[in-house]
Amino acid sequence: MKRFYLLATVAGLSVASMTGAAYAQVQPSDTVPDVSNSEPTDKTDAPSGKFAAPSPYAPQAPGVNAANLPDIDSIDPSQLPAMVPQQSAHPASGDWAAYGHDDTQQRYSSLSEITPENVGQLKVAFVYHTGSYPRPGQVNKWAAETTPIKVGDGLYTCSAMNDLIKLDPATGKQIWRRDVDVKYHSIPYTAACKGVTYFTSSQVPEGQPCHNRIIEGTLDMRLIAVDAATGQFCPNFGHNGQVNLMQGMGESVPGFVATTAPPPVINGVVVVNHEVLDGQRRWAPSGVIRGYDAETGKFVWAWDVNNPNDHSQPTGDHHYSRGTPNSWAAMTGDNELGLVYVPTGNSAADYYSALRSSEENKVSSAVVAIDVKTGSPRWVFQTTHKDVWDYDIGSQATLIDMPGPDGKTIPALIMPTKRGETFVLDRRTGKPVLPVEERKAPSPGMIPDDPRAPTQPWSVAMPQLKMPDLKETDMWGMTPIDQLFCRVKFRRAHYVGEFTPPSLDKPWIEYPSYNGGSDWGSMSYDPQSGILIANWNNMAMYDQLVTRKQADKLGLMPIDDPNFKPGGGGAEGNGAMADTPYAIVVSPFWNQYTKMLCTKPPYGMITAIDMKHGHKVLWQHPLGTARANGPWGLPTGLPWEIGTPNNGGSVVTAGGLIFIAAATDNMIRAIDEKTGKVLWSAVLPGGGQANPMTYEANGHQYVAIMAGGHHFMATPVTDQLVVFALPDAKK
Repeated sequence: MKRFYLLATVAGLSVASMTGAAYAQVQPSDTVPDVSNSEPTDKTDAPSGKFAAPSPYAPQAPGVNAANLPDIDSIDPSQLPAMVPQQSAHPASGDWAAYGHDDTQQRYSSLSEITPENVGQLKVAFVYHTGSYPRPGQVNKWAAETTPIKVGDGLYTCSAMNDLIKLDPATGKQIWRRDVDVKYHSIPYTAACKGVTYFTSSQVPEGQPCHNRIIEGTLDMRLIAVDAATGQFCPNFGHNGQVNLMQGMGESVPGFVATTAPPPVINGVVVVNHEVLDGQRRWAPSGVIRGYDAETGKFVWAWDVNNPNDHSQPTGDHHYSRGTPNSWAAMTGDNELGLVYVPTGNSAADYYSALRSSEENKVSSAVVAIDVKTGSPRWVFQTTHKDVWDYDIGSQATLIDMPGPDGKTIPALIMPTKRGETFVLDRRTGKPVLPVEERKAPSPGMIPDDPRAPTQPWSVAMPQLKMPDLKETDMWGMTPIDQLFCRVKFRRAHYVGEFTPPSLDKPWIEYPSYNGGSDWGSMSYDPQSGILIANWNNMAMYDQLVTRKQADKLGLMPIDDPNFKPGGGGAEGNGAMADTPYAIVVSPFWNQYTKMLCTKPPYGMITAIDMKHGHKVLWQHPLGTARANGPWGLPTGLPWEIGTPNNGGSVVTAGGLIFIAAATDNMIRAIDEKTGKVLWSAVLPGGGQANPMTYEANGHQYVAIMAGGHHFMATPVTDQLVVFALPDAKK
């Protein structure tokens, strides 16, 4: 879930094996603790003293079970009813039935009313206000990140604070609204609801309440189901439409864990993941992945990394294993294979790995394919070994069909990463469809008790969404003095290229950074042309480990400490990493006086890759102008496409257009898919840090974008969903 720094500039001005799962890639060439299938060390698996995990009997703080819900019962997977075909499998023409349009999550629409020839005529059709924004006295933590879905007569969305809404897709008139009463103190890093899930019951007859339902996970860890027609809670789901997702999680406080991504339904199982606030402590709440019956809300299974053979709910005062890798990105389901593809992050304490178990090291920063009837991983593909750079996977996997060497179709999965490496895998086995090489990486590292992996995986047949390693001559600034300042910072830091290991004696440069490559906006894919669209960031960070004594001086406390203060360590950068020997200090690699990056632009790009003809770059351009950005955070008003930080993705249509906002210039664009030329743009009332979508109503095509802004990208925060259409649609 991660941090997004507004650092835009102006050119010229300032210009193996694991409990039934296959390890689906070549392993590191040398053996180091916990990277391969070697036995764990005593220190890794049996920490002691002040770094030991808390008691399994520690109680939850008041307010963690937000609605005071009773525990939910379990159901045996064999008792799950068969699922009827879902709208997301084959959406009706003109619908957008899932977060990424359909079950493939390709973000492709067959609509073609809007074309390169007429896109310049797009106008605002309507604006809907969700009502969710900071109130007086509240710190701005808003970043809605929402993509609506459209099924039949409804445009369904959620506010940044999880209120559920159904709109008339042609007029924007509110049909119903279900307030779910999420409190401000439950906001973790960000108030965000990326989307909702549409589910059709096989047990409730058509025409009855909750035959069709809207499902969401909330910031305060509830799983909610309401009737799609009326917005009323589904009485036979959980406890009057709600399930407590903090059950079995143990000690926590409000805001430590949250669900922001839409939970997919695969073969009748709602699969739920959640974020765990970064940088807090090694023994943070668990990153467990869980499955629930979509009909009743009853618990089906859990995948608890350090208890891989136990898929049940904890009983009594016990809880899921703490500090395990969490997954906060949108997951993708495959009903035919019965799998859910889970993008994972790090174990808790991102920048120090010596206390991680061997099981954790096998599945962190990876794609894990979990069997939705058992909760057991079927395969694992790891994108970064023994990650201490916060290279958690923020993107959603995209499913495509690719021709194989024998002429048969390979069901493939595309997995982008913050490293700028894009892995293409066989989604049945996790084995690479396009070659992956293990290449030597800097090792053993700078921290004596925490050696790095000797090799890292590289996707050698896909274009890299990143720039070459930095050199001192790349340092940049508004004036020669600024450039000199940055050259001095470069020389003072430890830097040996990608995977520069963490250091304690001086800063190290992280490039690509955790805000590099592809993040939660993911990719879009045109199955007709075979063109893959990726927008990505080009950012560097300046990091340093500090001792516990230094952490105390800096006031770095975890969120569950009574002395914790917002901004005193957390997802925004510096982190206490309590329960470890070190804390982390993180900042952009910038001139802190001008707020300008020390690396030259562009800082954001958009790339088209031809997946049918050699996986080559078709075109590539900077994304984002300087109009709302500049030194000291001042907007310049200049229209130059210099490439700004961006978050949020794209949609591609049969009309030959790409729609994307994402950049910090607060604009939405229509781009020619074949050439990359911007054909139309409009200024939004707030930042467009969300994935757009497109749909049809009354015979006309609409394009929707949540202009909710982003608190940490410093784009204007609003509550406005903006919907565009051609003039004829407004009559």
